[in-house]
Amino acid sequence: MPINPSERQIITVRPIIVPSAGRDIELRAKVTAPATGENLPVIVFSHGNAWSMDGYGPLVDLWATAGFVVVQPTHLDSRRYGFGFDDPRFGTIWRTRIDDLHAILDDLDGILANVGGLNDRADHSRVAVAGHSWGAQTAGTLLGARVFDADGVPGEGFTHPGVKAGVLIAATGTGDSLTPFAVEHLPFMRPDYSTMTSPALVITGGEDRSAMSTRGPDWFTDAYHLSPAPKRLLTILDGEHTLGGVAGEAVAETSDENPARVALVAKAVVGYLLDVLGLDHEPWKELAEDTATGHDAYQVESKE
Repeated sequence: MPINPSERQIITVRPIIVPSAGRDIELRAKVTAPATGENLPVIVFSHGNAWSMDGYGPLVDLWATAGFVVVQPTHLDSRRYGFGFDDPRFGTIWRTRIDDLHAILDDLDGILANVGGLNDRADHSRVAVAGHSWGAQTAGTLLGARVFDADGVPGEGFTHPGVKAGVLIAATGTGDSLTPFAVEHLPFMRPDYSTMTSPALVITGGEDRSAMSTRGPDWFTDAYHLSPAPKRLLTILDGEHTLGGVAGEAVAETSDENPARVALVAKAVVGYLLDVLGLDHEPWKELAEDTATGHDAYQVESKE
């Protein structure tokens, strides 16, 4: 499938109101998809803290160009809603985020029907979840990860039967490495990956050093090393937390702006999902073979 935006037209519809419970602000989503094509696989994408459905254009457009339908909700922690670390509701937004993804998956047919009958062109048997940063932790719960409480007891499970695989980009590591600030303000940042049994690709940056962790870039590999197979790990050696600018060009959070790096992330996600969803094994095979010969930009590991 092509990965060049000039080779295939895409369409975008926003906002789509998604039925949801327990929210004082309605759940809104954006859908980006190929203008033509049938049996299109679906990615439900969870944004990082403070972002919205309007972010991550560099990734989303490339995924749609490659033949995927992409659905992006705006979570309550979006900066457009004015939530911050000191908001008394902030400590429970992690749970609302998970509910948002479930609401989208439960009403996927209805959501896509708002996009010119896209529901008839989508393949509902090939649905993946993906996320960046906090969104990666959110997506991981639908793959089987749980959250430890203050006593180290894992909480309830949030898997969804409609999800076949996932992609975690710069996912939170274990909670025993949190800084005092993170312990105080982000008590939910304690994932338990031991139960994350669904297939997943974990993408990390070799230079990603979080102010929330006392560890270095290896913190972001926990989702791979501490979860059961099947899993794959892509380490982009010079990448920082936004991996070249996945959330958008020239945004304030991007400290390592590099469009080629963003394109690599997009290409890897496409190749992995085509492979794990049984659509085309060659793109991922080519990427993995490149690292086997000593690629200087990234490394690939796997456990099957």
